[in-house]
Amino acid sequence: MSPSRVRVLLWYRAPEGEEQRLIDAFHSISGTLRGTPGLLGSELWRPAHDRADFVVVSEWESRQAFETWERGNAHKADTAPLRPYHDPRRERPFMLLDVVAAY
Repeated sequence: MSPSRVRVLLWYRAPEGEEQRLIDAFHSISGTLRGTPGLLGSELWRPAHDRADFVVVSEWESRQAFETWERGNAHKADTAPLRPYHDPRRERPFMLLDVVAAY
């Protein structure tokens, strides 16, 4: 793994009974983003202790690749299905992390 890679974490929260809708939205977005330059993959995580919380973790080949996509015209439309689920408890719904070391 190259240290130039970045991970993007986005926190979501599903209202009671809408967990599957959030999961379906993730699958839909993932299909849309397949083949996006620089996107190496994404995963949907859910903590075992709170089944309403979710984290989307995407891996990008570089910060530049992520920022180019984020500034693009399609970014907001492509990710709109998950936007209603941003975790309202968080001041900032995402985190961009540089990979500084990996084994």
